[in-house]
Amino acid sequence: MNNFTIMADTTCDLGENYQQEYGIKVIPGHFVGPDETEYISRPAWDVGFTRESFYAALKKNPTGFKTSPPSVGELFDAFSKEAEQGNDILAISISGGMSGTQNFMREAREMTLNKYPERKIVCIDSLRFGPGFGLMVVYAAMHRAAGESIDQVAAWLEENKNRFHQAGWLDDLSFVARQGRLTHAKAFFGTLAGVKPIGEFDYNGMTTVLGKAKGAKKAYEILLGYIEKTIENPEEQIIFIAHTDRLKQAELYKEMIEQKFHPKAVCINGVHPACGVNVGPGLMAAYYVGKPISKDLSEERAIIESLSKAD
Repeated sequence: MNNFTIMADTTCDLGENYQQEYGIKVIPGHFVGPDETEYISRPAWDVGFTRESFYAALKKNPTGFKTSPPSVGELFDAFSKEAEQGNDILAISISGGMSGTQNFMREAREMTLNKYPERKIVCIDSLRFGPGFGLMVVYAAMHRAAGESIDQVAAWLEENKNRFHQAGWLDDLSFVARQGRLTHAKAFFGTLAGVKPIGEFDYNGMTTVLGKAKGAKKAYEILLGYIEKTIENPEEQIIFIAHTDRLKQAELYKEMIEQKFHPKAVCINGVHPACGVNVGPGLMAAYYVGKPISKDLSEERAIIESLSKAD
């Protein structure tokens, strides 16, 4: 039986086009603005902000916005609607190291199964966030479309989640560091203007700075080299490029990746408030499937160091 529902929390940053194309249901969260107005957080710019106005306000008042996940009750309602229709559920959350959403999903799962004991609900911690998480959800949907059962898709996710990479930069580390979503950041604060910290997911789903590049030209060179050494079967892949407020850089990166790797598709995704509050305006990164990430990131650091020294 393959007619199960794939659900993900709003931090997957999958817009309505992806939700419809892949049959994914996104569960909204919440965010509060500097004036204490509470908004429903979903992957769309229809909540009182455009991308430009949101990131301008965030840059002006970095601590003025707060986010919160869907509550247990809201998750229970979302799960119950699917269970009532006879659907099993594969529920995927943002990394448990960054948010309590996975724990909330598990509580809602128990509540739903008490009401609908004949249903199956599987909860997966993506160990990712933002478009890296979203790309994983898309791959889950593709495996479902290929005829795999809920157990088969869940097993694939658990086995392969650590193969979802991030290759990009973040102009201002203070946002993610303030929220505890960045490791090994202290050495990179106070660097000169124009320095691009190069980030990757670590084994536990946090973003870690692997190195730095002076200027965008060198950063692109390092990133393309890093992707080349870590990606697998690029011609078979959908690659996401995310940006918070760096569209021109993302478009250039997309063109470079298409020319070098010839993937099936390269899709530029915006980052909406659920992740944007915690990432800040300076993110530009690619997300793809590749070799398993090493537990201590030693292999990945060595790649960046070698590429940084190359002329």
